[in-house]
Amino acid sequence: MSIEQRKLDHVRYALALNPSLDNGFSDLRFVHRALPDFDLGDVTLATTLGGLSFSSPLLINAMTGGAGRTEEINRGLAEVAKRTGLAMAVGSQRAALKDPALARTYSVVRDVNPAGLLIANLGAGASLSDAQRAVEMIGADLMHLHLNAAQELTMPEGDRSFRGLLEKIQAVVEGLSVPVIVKEVGNGMSAETYRKLAAVGVRVVDVAGMGGTNFVSIENRRRSGLMFEQLEREWGQTTAVALLEAQPFLGAFDVIGSGGVQSALDVAKCLALGANVVGVAGAILRPLMEHGIESAVEIVEHWHEELRVILTLQECHSVAELRERPLIVRGQTAEWSRLRGIDLERIARRGL
Repeated sequence: MSIEQRKLDHVRYALALNPSLDNGFSDLRFVHRALPDFDLGDVTLATTLGGLSFSSPLLINAMTGGAGRTEEINRGLAEVAKRTGLAMAVGSQRAALKDPALARTYSVVRDVNPAGLLIANLGAGASLSDAQRAVEMIGADLMHLHLNAAQELTMPEGDRSFRGLLEKIQAVVEGLSVPVIVKEVGNGMSAETYRKLAAVGVRVVDVAGMGGTNFVSIENRRRSGLMFEQLEREWGQTTAVALLEAQPFLGAFDVIGSGGVQSALDVAKCLALGANVVGVAGAILRPLMEHGIESAVEIVEHWHEELRVILTLQECHSVAELRERPLIVRGQTAEWSRLRGIDLERIARRGL
């Protein structure tokens, strides 16, 4: 099967499969503050990531490119990003490196949004020269190197060798012209992974936990014969857990929280657990595909409004201040954290 057909399959199944909502966010609860002492208009949503300034903590996360129809999808997403001030990542650009005729399906995002923050995307095994070509293809400000071992191993035509991956990441981090983000694609990260990445100089990670697009599920639908059914249901860390696992590394990394983010409250919970920026994919792609650009823009603008309300209710002038507010962790997420030695009482008592 061609890469182009695989890209179309990924979009089709991503839209057809509903998010699991098993992202862990329901286990997180803010402590309400009844006496805010400033105005809603005093709140700013500005943040930083990788040394760059973002006007919003929302990011349109990597989705697609590399096939005919995906050019129009990326055009629409880029228009949403332009009109709402969001940064945007494209899907893996490997297809365009192999077939330059497909480059247009990615570079359209820069044509539509010439002043926007854009993120290029390749697998973590990419060479420095390929990473630089991907950056130049869209005039990117940052680079995603994605970790997708679970997807590759369940993909019928996927990679089976991961030898030397960390060294390849280090070479790109040290040599690329823009900051590098190492991201998962839906199975989350752990303290063990953060430690390895920190050791080779990675300074931005996207935790991409369970709860959103499930690529094992997508690859199962593309298989003939037996499927990896239990891996689809159970493999990986939820987004909430992946952010909690990152707590000891917040001084070493900027963090993107993503995976099943479906509301402004989910965004706020990610920010409270240390995320600088929060990636959203399906929650923007679905309204765009079903109802058009205006619908997707309306959702983003509503989320911005709701985030300002949440920040005011937490007596925060900025998204960064949410890290100083108490967050109660309960249920399965709390049990995981207890067994892994994560200090939930410190998080629950912040600011006391």
